Amino acid sequence: MLGLGPITGTDGALVQMVYKYSGSSVARAPRLHLSSHKTTSLTLVRQKRAISQCCQSPPNLDPVYEKGQVLEDYGGLKAYITGSPESKLAIILISDVFGYEAPLLRNLADKVSTSGYFVLVPDFFHGDPATPEILKNSGDEWLKKHNIPKGFEEAKQVIAVLKERGFSAIGAAGFCWGGKVVVELAKYDYIKAAVSLHPGLLTHDDIREVKCPISILGAETDPYSPPEVIKQFAEILSSKPEVHSHVKIYPGTVHGWSVRYDVNDKQAVEKAEEAQKDMLDWFVKYVK
Repeated sequence: MLGLGPITGTDGALVQMVYKYSGSSVARAPRLHLSSHKTTSLTLVRQKRAISQCCQSPPNLDPVYEKGQVLEDYGGLKAYITGSPESKLAIILISDVFGYEAPLLRNLADKVSTSGYFVLVPDFFHGDPATPEILKNSGDEWLKKHNIPKGFEEAKQVIAVLKERGFSAIGAAGFCWGGKVVVELAKYDYIKAAVSLHPGLLTHDDIREVKCPISILGAETDPYSPPEVIKQFAEILSSKPEVHSHVKIYPGTVHGWSVRYDVNDKQAVEKAEEAQKDMLDWFVKYVK
């Protein structure tokens, strides 16, 4: 019987697939040979579908307790920072389209900092985060203004400042929009490890170019990266034993579940915390 199951880590050996037969043997996904044109077309279709999905689950912006502070300029961007600046280890959290002010994202940064990391959540949208209204009425225009190449370049600026200030190892995690930016960073030597959570706009070619240890954490229901696409990413990574990888799908979750959840929903909190722990475990292993 075919059912959902987690894709476990490999450390350069074998990435297990999303689906399991009878709870035991693992089934491989079919190999795909998509042209660049077809891959781009599929990405655009997923982008259109995902805009509506994001509208359905914006973050709760009610203020909560935060340990950190906001700096006006860190590598050219305003940023929420938390943790000890005396640490030599840094983690960058790259937000989804709703921006760096989301309280649950900042709380996650605070959690990560307790493991000895200096953590930044930069404002890649320069005070212009998306809202459900923007995504519904002018989502395409907003995405053109706040495009992935721009985010990638600005992330490199932040990393350059971190290195100038003596941080010896840097990791990055991204959510939806940020998940794509993180994968762009992972194609080079900018970071020691990457985590892409409910990623958006990723292609097979993106995954083929990854060079650093990467963890991809996907939702069971996600128009950006549905389970069948995450499974294909896992297969690509399994063919790259030199790249340590971990891929997992979380049953009962939807796009954005790791940072956009109802704090009064016990099950939602547990599923978010599971993904957050997996993310932190990946950093503890490789950003040291």
